[in-house]
This record gives sequence, C-alpha cells and structure tokens, in this order.
Amino acid sequence: MDRYICIHAHFYQPPRENPWLETIEAQPSAHPYHDWNERVTAECYAPNGAARIVDEAGRIQQIVNNYSKISFNFGPTLLSWLEAKSPDVYQTILEADQQSQRNFSGHGSAIAQAYNHMILPLAHSRDKQTQIIWGIHDFERRFGRMPEGMWLAETAVDTESLEIMAAEGLKFTILSPFQAARTRRAGAKWREVSGGKVDPTRPYNCILPSGNSIALFFYDGPISQAVAFEKLLNSGPQFAERLVSGFSDERDWPQIMHIATDGESYGHHHPHGDMALAYALKHIEQNGLAKLTNYGEYLEKHPPELEAQILEQSSWSCCHGVQRWHADCGCRSGGNGWNQKWRGPLRAALDWLRDAVSPLYEQAAGELVKDPWQARDQYIDVVLDRSAENVSAFFLQQSGREISADDRIRALKLLELQRHAMLMYTSCGWFFDELSGIETIKVIEYAGRVIQLAQDLFGEEAAFLEPEFLDRLALAKSNVKEHGEGARLFRKWVKPAVIGLKEVAAHYAISSMFERNPEDVPIYCYEVERRDFHTVESGKARMGVGRAMVCSKITNECVDVVFGVLHLGDHNISAGVRDFQSERAYRAFVHEVTAAFKCADLPQAIRALDRHFGGTTYSLQSLFADERSKIMDILLGSTLREAEATYRAIYDHHAPLLRFLTARRLEKPRILALTSEFVINAGLKREFSRQELDVDRIDLLVDQAMEEEIRIDREELGYRLKRTLNILMERLMSEPDQMDMLKKIGQVVGAASTLGVIVNLWRVQNLYFEIARSVLPGMRALGNDKADQWCTEFLKLGKKINIDTAQFIARPRDLIAMAG
Repeated sequence: MDRYICIHAHFYQPPRENPWLETIEAQPSAHPYHDWNERVTAECYAPNGAARIVDEAGRIQQIVNNYSKISFNFGPTLLSWLEAKSPDVYQTILEADQQSQRNFSGHGSAIAQAYNHMILPLAHSRDKQTQIIWGIHDFERRFGRMPEGMWLAETAVDTESLEIMAAEGLKFTILSPFQAARTRRAGAKWREVSGGKVDPTRPYNCILPSGNSIALFFYDGPISQAVAFEKLLNSGPQFAERLVSGFSDERDWPQIMHIATDGESYGHHHPHGDMALAYALKHIEQNGLAKLTNYGEYLEKHPPELEAQILEQSSWSCCHGVQRWHADCGCRSGGNGWNQKWRGPLRAALDWLRDAVSPLYEQAAGELVKDPWQARDQYIDVVLDRSAENVSAFFLQQSGREISADDRIRALKLLELQRHAMLMYTSCGWFFDELSGIETIKVIEYAGRVIQLAQDLFGEEAAFLEPEFLDRLALAKSNVKEHGEGARLFRKWVKPAVIGLKEVAAHYAISSMFERNPEDVPIYCYEVERRDFHTVESGKARMGVGRAMVCSKITNECVDVVFGVLHLGDHNISAGVRDFQSERAYRAFVHEVTAAFKCADLPQAIRALDRHFGGTTYSLQSLFADERSKIMDILLGSTLREAEATYRAIYDHHAPLLRFLTARRLEKPRILALTSEFVINAGLKREFSRQELDVDRIDLLVDQAMEEEIRIDREELGYRLKRTLNILMERLMSEPDQMDMLKKIGQVVGAASTLGVIVNLWRVQNLYFEIARSVLPGMRALGNDKADQWCTEFLKLGKKINIDTAQFIARPRDLIAMAG
C-alpha cells in the first residue's frame, strides 16, 4: 500500500515593528543580535535553507534546502521583514517553493497564513475576511501563484472562517487531531472521534453550510508533540524511525503520515534541529521508507473519501478551545504561579476600541471610496507596494475617480487606522503569562496608534477614545506589583512612544549634527528633504539651523518645518522645531540665533532658541532608540579610547608581573586582573572586527590570553568574528585568487578555536561549498604551482571549518564535471 510522509512547519514571529517607525528597534533580550527576528533567522530560518548533512565525525558532506522537501508556511509580516533585512534567506524560501513544485507534481510546498496571526474564531466577521484575503494576496505577490491551503493562527478554527476560506478558493487547512468532532463516509452515520481519536493518515472533506467544502488534514498528535517537546530532534535517525512508525499494515488505504509543529523547532527551540530534519528526509528517501509529499500533491492523487466535522472554536495550543486568548484558563508558558486574569479585560478593551472607531471609519471612508470595507480588503496591495504609482492606481480603482492629495492622505490614514486595529489582535499578545510582556505591550502599542490616528482624523469627535480605552484597560491587572495595571503600562511605555512628524523633524535635526552628510540621514518610514542648513562652531559647541520637509511614506502627510539645534559637547544637546511660516521670518530667525552664537554669547543663543520654539525643546532622549545608541557610541568614543589607553598603559607596565604570577599559580590583584581582562578582550574585539586582518597581532593577543589565563568574552567575540569572516569569504568568492586572504581566513579560524570561541560558520561554510563548485575545478585543472598551492590552502581551510574535503579531492576532469 502507498505510504507518504509530509512534514509541515509553521514559521512565524509576531509583528515586532514600532507602529510609528515601521521598524524593529533593538531588543536587548535577543543579545548579541539586534532583535529576536534577527536571532531566530540566524538560528532557524537561514539554517533550514542550507541544512547540513554530516558524517560520523560531524564533518559536512552535503548542504540541502529543507524547505523544498517539506510543507511550510511563513507569516506574511515575517516574510516582509525577511525581504527587507535578510534578502538571501527570503530568496532561498521562494526558490524552495519553486523546487518543491518540481518535486511534487507541480504543487508548491508553501501555503498561506491568515495575515497577522489573529485568532479568527474570536474575531469580527469583517476581520476574518480581511485577514484571509490579505494572507492570500500577500502569498500571491511573493510566490507568484494562488495558495492551495492556509494555516490558521494556532490552528484556531470555526465554521465561519472555513466558509470564507472556501469561498476565496482555498482547498485545505491543517488541524490538530483534537479538533476533529465526527467523521463518516458520505451519507453514513457520524462516528464520534473527539479526544484525538481521528485517524490522521487520511484527508477529510468538510461540507460547509453554504454547500462549499474544504479538505482537512488532522496531523499526527503524538509524533508532533515529540518533535516540539520531547527532544525527538536530538537524533536524525530516531526522528526518521518515529515518522515511519506512524504507518500501520492494518490500514488498507494509501496513508499520509504527517506532522505539524512550529517551524522554529528546527533550529531555534532545538539547536541543530535543522540537521535532524535534513538527515531524516534523506534517510527516508534513500531507503525507500515512504514517499515524501506535500498536501497539495496528496489531495490531487488521493481525494478525501471521508467527511469530517470540526470542534467549533478549538485550537492546537489550548485544551479549553480558544480561551487562552481571552480568559484565565490555565494555559500558559511558565511555571511562575502568575494568573492570566488580565486576558479578558485586555480583549474587551480592544474590542471596545475596534467597535468605537468602526462607524467613524465607515462614514469617513464612505466619502472617499465606493465601499470602505472592500477598500480595506484590497489595501494589502498598497501595504505591499507603497509606490506613488500603485497608490494612485489603488484609489482610482476604489473611488472610480482621481482624488485630491488631501483626500488621499485622509484615506490612507483611515486605512492605516484599520490596519493597526487588526495588528492589535496578534495572538501573541495573550499567549504568554504576563500583561507587561513585550508581546502584550506591542498589541497595546498598536491600539495606541489607532487612537492617535482616530484623534488626528476626527478631532473632538474622537476625544473620548483614549480616556475610555484606559478606563477599560485599567481592569487588566499585572502580576508584577510595580506595573500595576494596563492603563499605567500604557502611560509608562506606549504614550512616550507616540510620535508625529515634528518629532521626526527633531530627530533629524539632532542626528544631522553627527552625520557627515546630513542630507542623507535615514529616518525609517519617513523622508526628509533638506531645504536649507547652516552650522556654526565655537570651541566644543556647535549650532545647526535649517529648514526641511518631512513626509510619511505611509500616509503621504508632510510638514514644512524650521529647526534649530545646539550641541554644547558630550550629551548636552537641545533642539526646537516649528512650522515654517515665511522665507522672511526664517531668514530673521537664522540671522538672530547664529549671530548670538558667533559672538560666543551662548545664553543669548539659548534664549533666542527658546523664544522661537515656544519653550518646547527636544534632547538626546528624544532620538529614536537605535539612533540614540549610535550617537551615544560616537559621543562615548573618545572617552572610551582615552580610558582604554590608560588601562593599556597600566597593563603594558605590569604585564611581566602578571605572567609571573600566572605561571606560579599565585593570586593576581583584582585590579590588575580586571585591567588585563579588559585590555585583551578589547584588543581581540577590535582585531576580530577588522576586515583587514592583522594575523600577527591576533596571534600575539591569543598568546597573551592563553599565557595569562584571561577570561574571554567568547559570545561577543564569536558574534563579531562571524560578521568579519562572512565579509572576508564573500570577498574571496568574488576574488578567489587572493591567496593571502585565503590563508588569513584559515589562520583566524584557528585562532578562534585556540581561544575556545564558538563562531557561527554557517555562511562561511555555504560560501566554501559555492567556491568548491565554481572555482576549485578550474584551479585543479590549471595544474601549475600557484594553482596547486591555492588548492592546498583551500582544502586546509575546509578541514578547519569542519567540512569533509575528501569529496573535493578528485581528478580535474571530475571536478570540471562537478562544476557544470
């Protein structure tokens, strides 16, 4: 009997973007990475696109793209981030879907996801529809085809959502076996299968009240559970054996053994899980244990013979249905004894806000477009392409006419209000234990953006929104005493994050004082056109005055501003911003403040700034977080260099004594031990960050570290060295005949090994295989001394980075064939 295996991986991260900047700011908990998206990409999304298959000694024999052999979905908001921040990984995912179509009879392995991971059974009917439509359109734009299936957030399902999915042309979805209620053959009596008793090795047809239908795949629960929580991915062979164990000789029908888990299991939650997956897939194929497939291919070959009914309002991660996202049901992620009574009031507050702004939106948008809710359904086309041409085409289609620039701004604000009104329902806001968690604060931030847009659009008519929302949010109580309740968290963290165009202008004014070319200062989702700028200096003090046009790339709204900024040295900086009034007034302002500054009359200059900007000033604290950190690094640079020089002088003077004490196992004075640790680590960090490697200097520092038994900051050094080695290997890829570069890379890898620094060599190994395929055959074919020496060094490097180089040692003709 035919046996098929399908592994589905749900890859997802919640939207982490600052709602006002449309970018993810630094998240210290993800250190040494900038944020959690970056960290999980390095640990999971990238490795699965180039997974290692190793021999018994752990040496890499093959690099494969796991995505092309499994079924998968990526959250649309995560794909948007990958496209912008990790385009190579993004491209690998798209290419895998194309390869999977060749592997699986024309059926791509990627499926869609409801847009921002909203729990659809708890959503308003309009939101269900928009979420499904946005998920489909986002998929089509990225993968170039209509999705066959859709992943529901937390597999949370109800009949209405299935109806919308079927009406939109989707063929199937994937559910937990505990979400099946009854099964039968068409026309026969229903059989109760609740409690996970459904047979997971076959698809089921779900006949909907409308007469439409959609196929349901109920995954194998025990094996999926073992992958996620029982360390099954610790062993590739064991993983393969467990998958095959799901078949039974007693079944007389074609069987599909399929599992579904968070994709992050394969590398993030379980280190090297990507390798276990790669091995299992290869083992199953090579030994003919089953045929790998995806859901689309299997449905075509084996249409459902049975019908199924779902357990309404159920999910895969809450045994109480969907209470985890609105009640204190007991489902949580930690064992800290906290309650989740805050979940209900949080959802109630957001529901109230959604319902309060909906009629305001409907009336205002109805004056600008033919159908406000249809316009929202189609707005995903603008979210995916905010070019002026596309925005114009969108409004021409939705309005049936050309609309004015002011009306376009208003319409975009209205649609952005609705986008954020959906983002504030992202499921992760309720999934974890505490109201003050970063995921929950993020959904409250999206609510803050909804309130800001509504007040901007509707003025006094929307003045009641914030106080009444906060009254409701105050009913959500934190488990952490210092946080109190939701309204306090809103005032503490969300309210200070709210910005407008003038705050962006202030950011530009301050940051322009530290940029070599202030015309090109990037401001996230804003554009700044500098129209005039003057700087004057007096000793350490500097003043900048100017005029700029600041525009939002999201809403097209612009403001023409005049700014002034005074930097008295170090962190002492003050700026002001106001609307541009006239060229004459602007010139008078520039003359007055610069004249006072040039006369070294700083008090008069400060008074002039206060007078022109009405006492409203901005400081270094007003800068957006990432830019503030960058400028603080600039400001601290000279101080740190001075401190390091002082420590280095102390170290150099006492280094012989420190070596003497270490050699004789005598205790070193703490102050000298800390000095040596600081100097050596600072030196290694600096050298490991350079693109022009000084191998002799690195060797000297390594020797000193080993001789003096200095504690090394291995995590930070490994992170820095990874970036440097990636750049060097990319340079070697473009200019492979650089013998010195090849040697230096090998020497630095050796130095890191001596220090016990673990470096993520994933990118380096990938490029090594690329060079082995594209360059090595030609070098071997040349047969001269220089080429032979290059090949020798290249193979040495391969061994140092844990690659089985025996596969590359072949006759020139074989290598040329391999390259082809």
